[in-house]
Amino acid sequence: MTAIDEIDRKLQHFNVSDITRDACMLRGRLRKQGYDWWWHNFTGVSEKTGEERAFFIEFFLINPGLAEEAPVLGQLPQNQAAGKKPSYLMVKAGSWGRDKAQLHRFFAWKDIILNENAPFSVSADDCFCSEKELKGSVHISEEEALAHPEWMCDAGDMEWNLAVDKQITFNVGPGAGKALRDAEAFQMYWHAEGMKTAYSGTVIYNGETYRVSPERSFGYADKNWGSDFTSPWVWLSSNCLYSEKQGRELKNSVFDIGGGRPKIFSLALDRTLLGVMYYEGEEYDFNFSKVPLHVKTEFSFREGDEDVFWRVRQENIHAVMDTQITCKKADMLFVNYEAPDGQKRYSRLWNGGTGTGVVKLYDKAGNTLVLKDELRASHVGCEYGEYDA
Repeated sequence: MTAIDEIDRKLQHFNVSDITRDACMLRGRLRKQGYDWWWHNFTGVSEKTGEERAFFIEFFLINPGLAEEAPVLGQLPQNQAAGKKPSYLMVKAGSWGRDKAQLHRFFAWKDIILNENAPFSVSADDCFCSEKELKGSVHISEEEALAHPEWMCDAGDMEWNLAVDKQITFNVGPGAGKALRDAEAFQMYWHAEGMKTAYSGTVIYNGETYRVSPERSFGYADKNWGSDFTSPWVWLSSNCLYSEKQGRELKNSVFDIGGGRPKIFSLALDRTLLGVMYYEGEEYDFNFSKVPLHVKTEFSFREGDEDVFWRVRQENIHAVMDTQITCKKADMLFVNYEAPDGQKRYSRLWNGGTGTGVVKLYDKAGNTLVLKDELRASHVGCEYGEYDA
């Protein structure tokens, strides 16, 4: 391997664990104008019917520097009238598909136990989140959901007790490194410590017990933090990939795509995505911030009558990844968040965990594209939204 080859290999190396990026980032200005969340999604199997069900769990922190005795909910009319910004821990949990729901439970900062440094942990009452473990419950009655629109959630019940094994990382590199974090350069940061994560344990959803196994959980874990969100907002990921070339399910592969319109020092980088493919140990990086890779990205999203569709084509100097994903509208949710300034900017932030599609991976041989593999993807985590007009 030549020196140039070695530099090129390192440039494309993104499977680099860094749990310091999973630490709580709500420091400096972000204490009063910032959010930080840890997101998890995975699949379980019903003990009763054998049916699969996709779940999500998120621990969302916002504006610790504005804490009061009770959670400060930004969509509560009296708080809006008083100019109060949100401040709380929100435990978001739920499921996609039949009987889909997003369930929110709020805690005041005084009721949270937070280990801000690596390895992080967040706990409040019976809810706990760390690198290795997820526990908790959310119970929302129909009457409560109707009476509290400021909770931004549905009715339902979910309890969980899970072990977490983060196996493959998408480290975006210097863009979320300490220097640019300290400078608060980006409006929104991303780190996927476990873009392939094995979950094990149990979930009880609306009274039905689901077993979660490492082999069939098809799990994912990442985090975002910053002072605001992005529009458009794009996310696609799956580690349930079937190789048409090899005629088998791949056990050591995953793709992850995210972004939209990142802002650095208030400069918007329009329609820009980060994307990677970890293909049985080979790393394909389509990270626009790695300038020598000359990454080009095209993407689109559209709604049909019953489905939504993503198309993403990413190219670097070595390879091309062409990703086409669809998800049934009936299986998806419009997930709800309020920004640190108290505004709820999305009313149609599509979010799902049961997407399917095809990923075509090509190597470049001069000016010729050589098909590396065609992958059938399922259990795809998927998201798209734009700010309300």
